[in-house]
Parts: sequence; structure tokens; C-alpha cells
Amino acid sequence: MSLMERWARFAHRHRGRVILAWVVILVAIIAASRLAGGELSDNFSLPGSESQAGIDLLKSRFPSQGGDTADLVFQADAGVGSPEIKGRIQDLVAKVTPLAGVASVDSPFDHAGFVSADGKIARAVVHWKSRATEAKTSEVQAFADVADAASGNGLRVEVGGNVIQKIEHPAFSSEFVGLAAAIVILFLAFGSLAAMGLPVVSALFGIGAGVGVVGIAAAFFDFPNFSTQFIGMIGLGVGIDYCLLVVTRFREGLHTGHNVEESVVQAVTTSGRSVIFAGVVVTIGFFGLYAMGLPFIAALGTATAMVVVLSVLVAVTLLPAVLSLVGHRVDALRVPFLHTKEGVDPTSIWHRLARAIQRRPLPFAAAGATFLLIMAIPVLTLEIGFNDAGNKPTSDHTRRAYDLLSEGFGPGFNGPIPIVFDVSGGGADRLESIRKAILATDNVVAVQPVFVNPAGDTAVVTAYAKTKPQAKETTDLVHNLRTTILPRETAGTAIKAYVAGAVASQSDIGDRIGQRMPLLFTGVIGLSFLVLMSVFRSVAVALKAAIMNLFSIGAAYGVVVAIFQWGWGANLVGISKGPIETFLPMMFFTILFGLSMDYEVFLISRIREIYVHTGDTAQAVADGLAATARVITSAAAIMVAVFLSFVLGEERVIKEVGVGLATAIFVDATVVRLILVPATMELLGKWNWWLPAWLDRIIPQLHIEPPIKAPVIPQSAGAPGGAE
Repeated sequence: MSLMERWARFAHRHRGRVILAWVVILVAIIAASRLAGGELSDNFSLPGSESQAGIDLLKSRFPSQGGDTADLVFQADAGVGSPEIKGRIQDLVAKVTPLAGVASVDSPFDHAGFVSADGKIARAVVHWKSRATEAKTSEVQAFADVADAASGNGLRVEVGGNVIQKIEHPAFSSEFVGLAAAIVILFLAFGSLAAMGLPVVSALFGIGAGVGVVGIAAAFFDFPNFSTQFIGMIGLGVGIDYCLLVVTRFREGLHTGHNVEESVVQAVTTSGRSVIFAGVVVTIGFFGLYAMGLPFIAALGTATAMVVVLSVLVAVTLLPAVLSLVGHRVDALRVPFLHTKEGVDPTSIWHRLARAIQRRPLPFAAAGATFLLIMAIPVLTLEIGFNDAGNKPTSDHTRRAYDLLSEGFGPGFNGPIPIVFDVSGGGADRLESIRKAILATDNVVAVQPVFVNPAGDTAVVTAYAKTKPQAKETTDLVHNLRTTILPRETAGTAIKAYVAGAVASQSDIGDRIGQRMPLLFTGVIGLSFLVLMSVFRSVAVALKAAIMNLFSIGAAYGVVVAIFQWGWGANLVGISKGPIETFLPMMFFTILFGLSMDYEVFLISRIREIYVHTGDTAQAVADGLAATARVITSAAAIMVAVFLSFVLGEERVIKEVGVGLATAIFVDATVVRLILVPATMELLGKWNWWLPAWLDRIIPQLHIEPPIKAPVIPQSAGAPGGAE
């Protein structure tokens, strides 16, 4: 008796204990998270980068300049210099200066260049004591409230800058729309309220445990503040998918005459096994983010991997006990015209589709691949970067401040570029000439005076580009300062110069991602290939899965570029066109490669199971597709609904994630699984199960239950099926 079967029988015979244990565990996790958990953070540090070195230098030697800045932007048709308006602005500056979190305020009337040429727009620079990611939300909100109170009666006041974004993360409840859609889809798939409820409740168990575990871990490690959003999005999708597969196999057992215990055993030892390996592949993808060398991205991958692991545990431990308790009542409260039986139906549309594809596999394979390649064409024009406040909705303070600054001073004033100088070894007398050289640089419109710390060993100069922060020309300016201007101007001196600030930091992140992406691709594809080859004992299955997943990912990239960069249908999703966030291609690859593998494992495991008993690849493909197509399409429809619900949110980056994931899952569950897989497997024939004998001896036997030998097939040297 295998380990999986022993557990299934234990869960059936001790279902009350298993369910109670899970309830106690969930309550304990949530209680521990509330009592001893930590706070999610906005720490996006980039160790080893030039921008981080400049920030660290300011923090240690020049604290008043070590934090981020916020903008107070003023507009008055009567002119900001009129006596009444000027007095109100000075009063506001006086109120803001002593606020908690504020280090100092540069008044528009004390600095040259802080009032627009027409005299109607002015800016004050508010120096914060900390980085925007470390600022306290309550302090930022207090600052915004004081500014809002001063607005009106001929004076418009807006607050902007990275610090203000701390309070502009909108309430994120779109997942409830996705949950509602998932409930409807499950009801249509099962035709039973009881069967519909089981995957939903089980998935919520996994999400609740995942959020709690991340909360506990946050007391010791930094997790991005949007971790719970990703946990909700991924946890809801995979949690329902995994449980849907197990419930479907359980119902199939009941519908084919097995008793409750045997149906539980069948579900756990077949679908449960598929769920475990699917979860392993997804988790490998998320942990692959460590290869990027970005701590906050690695932490996000860890948080999401946690909820995937917990979703797997729920599906193979808690759900079998619940199914045992529910028994034949799993079909209770059913709608007759929706109710369907599980299993292989040779008359089903899926079986007929598979046979039609098998009769003409080459045209179907060519058509499917061509369609996906056409979808991927926009990727050839991919522009990556960081969207700025100009891409935010006009309801946000930062967007309105952005527009005012652009109108009064130019778009570059929304992305200040501080240059930090370490002059502890001398050279302070050269700083003014360096400032003038920076001012004379292409694409620089203004440079603030040199600020030197009291000790005289550190200075900062802030430059402004002519172009907006997200523009490629602004990034090019950062590279030009680093590689040409500053090295030339500091040559022969002991001065060390660091280009810092948000624009430089984003450039550094982009460079780091570009350098590490090959490692991520190689690691995730390589490990997934090895796992699939070890599970299915086939080179072709593993290689085909990797290639087809790349097709799905390419199609998703193409749609995201067409909508968010080209602007096709941008109004429908409520965005303005701009570059694709630098980290999204990396995140898409990781998430989509793992999720696409779910369907590969679900389908191929059933095909392999049938092939083991028949030795007929064509029949195994047709029957396997007929048995799993409905559950795969239902699972995919749920994921698509969940991911598309995130388009309803306000954040552009979350919209991009939602559209990209929904697209990839849709094409993967339709074009790839329903057309390309049966077509390519028909073309490959018995080569589908080829594994060289020498390789069979090397790779591990990844079986949770004792391995089942395939039917003996005549071999010849070099032929598929085990030849050296």
C-alpha cells in the first residue's frame, strides 16, 4: 500500500480528527499572526547598486538629505507672489515644517527656480526624514491633510512625490469579484451546490493559512506590502484548481460504482498526486526569483510559494476528509439539466475533438502554433521601464501634482536626480564646477545649488531632466552622468560620486533584471524539465511542456504590450499607454510557467495513467483529453475570471498582471492543451514515452506511489521506449 493510499484511508476513517486538526491549525496561525506577526514593508533596497550606495551615504552623513522628498505644488490664477497668496503659502510651509517625519522644507520664495515663468505655479520641496518606503503612513497622511486644508479660495494645493504614494494604494477588493465568478463557474461545471462549495471553502482555507504564515514570517523578514494581493490572486486560482481536480475524481469514483472510501482513495492517489507535482513545479518557479538578486522580489516569490504549498496541503489532506464526510451528498442540491457525470465519455465533444485532431495532426499543430506566434508579435517592440505618477488616475494627489509640475516647470521636475558626492578625501572646491558641467549636459534643464553637510565631507546636487521620469532619454541621462560626465569631472580627485534617487534606482533594478533573466529562465525551465521527466519518465513530454509554456507566455506578453504599450483598448481597462514595468516580464514568466505546468500535469498524468493500462498512445490521448478537458476548461475559466477581476482595480501594474495572466491561462487551456498537445502527441507516437536507459538510471524516481511500469513495447537500438 502506497503512502498516498495509506493517507487517504486514514483521512477517511479519521475524518473528524483531520478536519478538527486543520481548524485548530488555521486558528492558531491566524492568532499567532495577529499577536506576534510583523508588518509588511515597502523596503525595495537594491544591495550593491550605485543608487543604494548614494542613499546609504546620505543616511549616514547627511540625514537631512537622506530621505525621499515630497512636493507641495501651488497654483493661483492671481499669481503665487500676490500678497494674500504668498502669505498663505508661507503659513502652510510653517505648518508643515514641524510635522512628524518632515526634516525640512525648501520654500518657493527662498530658492531660485521654484516659481514658474508665468508666476502662477510654485513648488516647495519637503525633505522627509526617511525613504518613502520607510515613512509612516500616519505621518504622510497628516502631511496630506494639512495641505488639503489649505487649498481653496483662489489657491490650489497638491501634494506629490514618492512619499505620497504611501497613502495612495487603493483598497484592493477585486478578488471578491473573482470569487463570485468562480462560484458561478463551479456551479455550472458541477451542477450541484454542494460540489461547488467544496473547492471554494478549501481554497479559502489555504489563502487564510497563507496570509497568516506570511504575517508571522514578516516579523523576521521583509515582505512587500502588496504580498497579500498576490497571495489572494494566486491562492484563489491554484487553490480552487487543485481542489476542483480532486473533487472531480472523487465524483467520478462515486459515479462509476465505487463506495465512498474507495472514491477518496482513487481521488488522492491519482488527482492528489498530480496536485502535488503541479504544486512542486509552481513552487520551483517562485523560488527561482531568488536568482534575480532583488530581495523584495525574492520575498514576494517566497510569500506566493507559501500559499501554493498550503493550497496543495489543503487539497490532499483536508479535502479528502471533507469528501469522506460529505460522501454521496456531494451531488446534493443539484440542478438536473446542469448535472453531469465524471469520467471518460467516448461520445463527448472532447473525445470527438481529440480524434479529429489525431486524423490531421500536422495542420492542427501548425495552425495552433501560428496563432500563438501571431499573438506574440507585439513582443518585438517591447519597451520596459517604470511608469510614473503621470500614468495614475486623476483622482490621485500624485497625478494632479505631477500635471501641475509638468505645466509649470517641465515633466523632468517629477523625477529629481540627486548626485551624492563623498568629499571626505578632499575636492570640495571642485563641486561648483562639477555642478555647472552637469547643467551643461544634454537633457538637463536645471540643477539645484550644492548642499554640503555640516561636517563638510558629503554634498548633494539635484539635477532635473527635460524629459519625464519614465522616458528612455531620462534613463540615458543617468547612464551618461555615471559613465561619462562624473568620471570626467572627478578625474584626478578623491571625490566619489553616486547618482541616486528614484529614477536611478529604477534604472539599476532594470539593469539587474536584464543581467539575471538568463539565470531565471535557465533555472526554472531546467528544474521543471527535470521534475517532469522524472515524474513521467519521458524526454519528449518534459521538452514539449517547456516549449508550449513558452508559447503561452509569449502570447501573454504580446497582448500586454498591445494594450498597455500600444494603447489598443486602453480605455476599456482604464489606463494610459506607457512602458511595461521592468519587473513584469520576469514575474509573468515565473507565475505563468508554473501555472501552465498545472494543466500539463493534470492532462499528461491522466494520459499516462490510461497509456500504462492500454499501451495505445492514441487511445490514451483521446480518453485522457475526454476525461480532463471539462475540468481543465472549468479550472482555466475560474483562473481567467479571478485574474481579470484585478483589472477592476486602480493600480496600473495590477491591471497588467491581471490581463497577462488571464491571457496566458486562456490560450494555455484552449489552444495548447486542447489542440497542440493532442496534435504533437499524435505526431510523436511512441516517442512520447522515450527515455534512454542510461538516463533512466540517473534521474530520480519521483513517485509518491510505487511506480507503474508501462506495457512492454518492442524495442530496437535507438528506438523510443528505453534504448541506450
